[in-house]
Amino acid sequence: MSLAVDVFVIGANGERQVLDVPEGCSDLAGFERWRTAVWGSEVVRSLGARFLPVLADGDLQVEPGQVTEFLAECALLRDNLGRIVAGTDPVRTVEEHRETISARLANIEDAARRAGAMGAGVLVW
Repeated sequence: MSLAVDVFVIGANGERQVLDVPEGCSDLAGFERWRTAVWGSEVVRSLGARFLPVLADGDLQVEPGQVTEFLAECALLRDNLGRIVAGTDPVRTVEEHRETISARLANIEDAARRAGAMGAGVLVW
């Protein structure tokens, strides 16, 4: 099973509505075990991340007003990708581990930018 990242809006009825993933975009946010092994890992927490570590205990819902802060956290993780790779266990080679984390982080960043542009939120689940 895999984690997905989606953009959501709050409908007129007050319920969350998950938007379709645009063509050319990916909703892959990592393997299910990454809830604790990567996004909720000690190395990610030690960087000061507060959004993505929530995945260790459940799904993450970033409210529209929090998207700018969430993007800043994503930038922090991208800037420290080497530390994250070194501090987590690779499934295959270290290079593949780095590439996979980078690609999944890029999908999360893309969804957050789309959400920010439309005043929406981000859901990682």
